[in-house]
Amino acid sequence: MSEIRVRHTNPLRGEITPPPDKSISHRAIILSSLAEGKSIVRNFLHAEDPMSTVGAFRQMGVEIEIQGQGSGGKGQGGRGEVSSPVAVTITGKGLDGPRRPQEAIDCGNSGTTMRLLCGVLAGQPFSSTLKGDASLSRRPMKRVIEPLTQMGAVFQSENGHPPLTITGGELKSISYNSPVASAQVKSAILLAGLYCDGITTVNEPEKSRDHTERMLRAAGVDISIEGLTVSVKGRAVLRPCEITVPNDFSSAAFFIAAGVIVPGSEVLIRNVGINSTRTGLLDILKAMGADLRLENEKEVSGEPVVDILARYSPLSGMDIGGDMVPRTIDEFPILCVAAASARGRTKITGAKELRVKESDRIASMAAELRKTGVDVEELEDGLIIEGREKLKPAFIQSYGDHRIAMSMAIAGLRAEGETTISDTDCINTSFPGFMGMLERLQR
Repeated sequence: MSEIRVRHTNPLRGEITPPPDKSISHRAIILSSLAEGKSIVRNFLHAEDPMSTVGAFRQMGVEIEIQGQGSGGKGQGGRGEVSSPVAVTITGKGLDGPRRPQEAIDCGNSGTTMRLLCGVLAGQPFSSTLKGDASLSRRPMKRVIEPLTQMGAVFQSENGHPPLTITGGELKSISYNSPVASAQVKSAILLAGLYCDGITTVNEPEKSRDHTERMLRAAGVDISIEGLTVSVKGRAVLRPCEITVPNDFSSAAFFIAAGVIVPGSEVLIRNVGINSTRTGLLDILKAMGADLRLENEKEVSGEPVVDILARYSPLSGMDIGGDMVPRTIDEFPILCVAAASARGRTKITGAKELRVKESDRIASMAAELRKTGVDVEELEDGLIIEGREKLKPAFIQSYGDHRIAMSMAIAGLRAEGETTISDTDCINTSFPGFMGMLERLQR
């Protein structure tokens, strides 16, 4: 079990390029594996979570070749560097190309791998089993089991938790009203809908990230989007694509917040994807008073990309809820750190979904911020945080959650003394080079 130590030294200065987008990397592998022909995915995130998706399709007989010197997520506590861009060539054999795996597919820590694979495997004429690590085995899967069962798949589970055994086959299209705004749930249903005759529809309570929809359309699938409703026409033939993955906003978020809350800092973050379904943190930080500038806007494989300049800015607390929450769902831990550094009170509500992430992120962030001297009230669906000028150094638990670990490392930059974060190997699931980048900005 590794740990990292951080302390406030100098202002953060310089520029960084965050790792490729994790959500898009997963989906690029999945859709390319279901296409007919050879696809190329450039700037792929060679970290543990997306590699679980690669491993799954290799087990099902899809030919996937990786070129480049990515770290593969093996750095200690996030200190390893992604040393060069990674390209992946996938030779897909169509929707019916996957073959029955000879043993259970190990999804590791990746909820995206497991939930999206449920949609793919629901349409296959064989039985297969998905398993995960201890953390993933605690995460609820009923949210995908229920709609996919309505479509005709048969699931065996541990009371709605992994491991999952899926017997697929003839599916029927449905119109599903999702109780949660979840891109994973929506994507699983849309992927299963590719195997149906007719049109499959998902209605969401709020807009979740739309990478799957964008990539399905690029692959030639007949898909319609009207407000919070997405429909896909089944029995499509997916065409192969060349995809360049933009850099990950959720990874950039740690350095955006660090640039804003560490006095004297100025950080330029290069080539960041700013899909509007993902960037609630930018809007919230600006409303709190952050000096953030977006420069050099362009489009990369259908996704908007910019450079983000983050400068130190005194922040003020605010109320956060409603449609801002789904657009900030992965950034909740670092948003809590920003709130802890702001003047006054910040109240976050409508975030109950965070209790079933890699950890219970509401309870985890409340407990760890209290160790740093912050006054935190835990709500059923969020937190009330009273900001303070200086934080106390502390010994922090990560709960095996990469976003908790990285967020509390940024919090440690505001503490008077050394902060230690334990169990930080989890950072490698999404951001192998995190500590290396942070240390370079401190020089």
